[in-house]
Formats: sequence, structure tokens, C-alpha cells
Amino acid sequence: MTEAEPALPPGVRLLRYETIGSTNEEAKRLAREGAPEGTWVWGLEQTAGRGRRGRFWASPPGNLYVSLVLRPACSAAQAAQLGFVAALALGEALARMLPAGAELRYKWPNDVLIGGRKIAGILLESEMGPGERLSFVVLGAGVNLASSPPEAEFPATSLAEEGVSGVAPGRLLGAFATAFVGWAQRWRNEGFAPLRGAWLARAVAVGAAVRVRLDHAAFEGRFLDLDEDGALMLDTPQGRRRITAGDVFPAA
Repeated sequence: MTEAEPALPPGVRLLRYETIGSTNEEAKRLAREGAPEGTWVWGLEQTAGRGRRGRFWASPPGNLYVSLVLRPACSAAQAAQLGFVAALALGEALARMLPAGAELRYKWPNDVLIGGRKIAGILLESEMGPGERLSFVVLGAGVNLASSPPEAEFPATSLAEEGVSGVAPGRLLGAFATAFVGWAQRWRNEGFAPLRGAWLARAVAVGAAVRVRLDHAAFEGRFLDLDEDGALMLDTPQGRRRITAGDVFPAA
């Protein structure tokens, strides 16, 4: 498969693989060896792609699979906000390619939807260093361009299914990387507040009843807001709950 080199912003070091097990695993390996922030790992195809909570991520050729090494000077809890940085950057990049009127939305914590169906997912993984300081974060993103998995847990779509065919993964990668640098700079300079506002402006299910599934429990409530750290605030019959991790679905 031939793929043109993407147009990348300054400071990005791109490593490209025709086939790779997992871009996140390779990025973590490189980070442990000292790879600097701005190292991006791009696979044209993954054989062992993973989503959140270790779920299999179908990774045929034609879609975008990329992971990047980040070394933010913050706590692990604050680093979770990088998922919103990535979602906003992907949304900005995709919006330039979608037809007018396409309904682009964000689903907590780290998904991008088109017309209520998932087109992109984001996976954050981090490791601590000496003194319990954050050593690095690896941020992985998968975007359905040419195809989407037919039997996904949450309904899925692709750019091709939305009427936009022939978008090369490298083209979206360049747009995503450029937008990510801009949103990350804003996060570093201004904090989470402006990102929170931009994300909420396109958030799905705000004010609606949702079902939240954790590892060993599930419950329903009304999606109230994001707090100042990015946690989901839920109004339940037992009172207000703050959710920092979980899967969100429309209430039955």
C-alpha cells in the first residue's frame, strides 16, 4: 500500500509502519527508551489494536491508527484531560472533510461521533517514574475512514459511510497533528476551561438520561455537566455522582 507523507507541524517526529501489532504498545516502548514528546507512531494496519479497557480494535488498512508520546508537566489526573485535547483536535480535522450539516458530536470520555455513530476513539495510557511523578503519556487514536466494524458495541460509522470517500489516512493525520498542537498549546497556556467549553458545545446527551457502566457495576442518571477536571457529573436517585472512568450509553 502506498501512502503519501502527511504535512506535519514543526516538532513532530513521525515513525511509519506498514503493519504493526499496536501503535500504543510501540509508542510506550519508545517512551521507555527516552523518546521525546512529539514522537508519533503511525501504522497503516494493526494486528493487535486495542481500545479502552483492553477491547479489540478492528484495524484493517484504509483507516487511521496513530499514537503519540507526551511528557506533560502535570499530575496523572490532569493528564487525563489530554483525551479532550485529542477529541477536539480530531473534531476540528474531521469537520473540514465532512459535508455541510454533518452532526459531529463528542461522547464522554473519549469518542467522536457523526450522526450519533462512533467514527473515532481515543486511548490514554500513562506510566509513573521515580517519586511517583508522571513519566509519560501515550495517546492513541483510531479513526474510521474507509470502513467501520460491522458488529461494534456502540454503533459505528466511517467517513466513506458519511459520503466522504477516498480520504487518505495521511491526510487526516496531518490535519489531526496540526490541530492537536494548537489545542495542546491552549491547554498548557489557559488550562482546561476553554477546552471544557468547546467540548460541551458539541457534547452528546448533556441533560439527558444515560447509563454508565463501570467494571463491576452499572447505573443510570442524568448527565449534568463536566466538572473543572473533566469528570462526568451525574444526577442519580441516590444523589450527584462524579465519574472519572466508565462507558456511557443512552438510557433504555
